[in-house]
Amino acid sequence: MIIYNETFVVEEAVHQQWLQWMKEEHIPAVIKTGCFESYKILAVLDSPNEGVTYCIQYLTPDINRYQEFVAQYAQQLHIRHHQQFENRYVLFNSLMQEL
Repeated sequence: MIIYNETFVVEEAVHQQWLQWMKEEHIPAVIKTGCFESYKILAVLDSPNEGVTYCIQYLTPDINRYQEFVAQYAQQLHIRHHQQFENRYVLFNSLMQEL
């Protein structure tokens, strides 16, 4: 299983609004691409960062589906996210494989 992980550090003042938007808008749009089969939302409990830290993990059995997501969908989805919460979060991504 391939896991595409997005880690967000969100300003505390907007984190509840951000989480609602992610659940209602962003995550459904990512899943609708057909590149991922499921997702998990995690809150990081021991983050050293200011703000609230979340990880969104998208799961796909095939690296090719992840690559399709990057090539065809990721940029537009990230632009939309940035427009919604500009300067209110920090994002970093990682790609993992379940062993």
